[in-house]
Amino acid sequence: MDIELKLTEGVAPEEEEIILNRLKAYNVATFGQSDRRELAVPLYDDGGKVIGGLTGYTGRGWLYVAMLYIPDALRGRGLAARMLDMAEAEARARGCIGAYIDTMNPQALRLYLKQGYREIGRLRDLAGGHSVTWLEKRF
Repeated sequence: MDIELKLTEGVAPEEEEIILNRLKAYNVATFGQSDRRELAVPLYDDGGKVIGGLTGYTGRGWLYVAMLYIPDALRGRGLAARMLDMAEAEARARGCIGAYIDTMNPQALRLYLKQGYREIGRLRDLAGGHSVTWLEKRF
C-alpha cells in the first residue's frame, strides 16, 4: 500500500476525533484503563459567571492540573493555593500519589514551588525568550 502524506493547517473536528479515539484505544490496549476523572474548582463572580478557576483530571494515579487562572483583581489573596490544595485533597481521596503541572508564567512557577512542587523539566528559548516548566509534587 502506497501512503501519501500531506501537511495541512489542521483537520476537521471529526477527523481529529478519529485520531483521538484510535490513540485512546491503543493506549488502553497497551497500558490498561486510565481511570480518568475530571476535576474542577471554578471561580464565580457575584452574578454566577465563571471568571477563573482550576481544571484538570486524575488518571493513572496522578492529578494533572491543566489550567489555573485567577483574574488580576483577585490575585494575591491565596486563591490559587487554596484551589491547588482542594484539587490535591480530592486527588489523594481518589488514590493519587502525586500531581503535575506546567507553566510559562514566572509568577505561577514561584507559587507552585512554594506549594511543594519541584521542577522536572524545562523547554527554553520559546519565542520572546520564554520557557515552559514542568513540575511534580509527590503526596
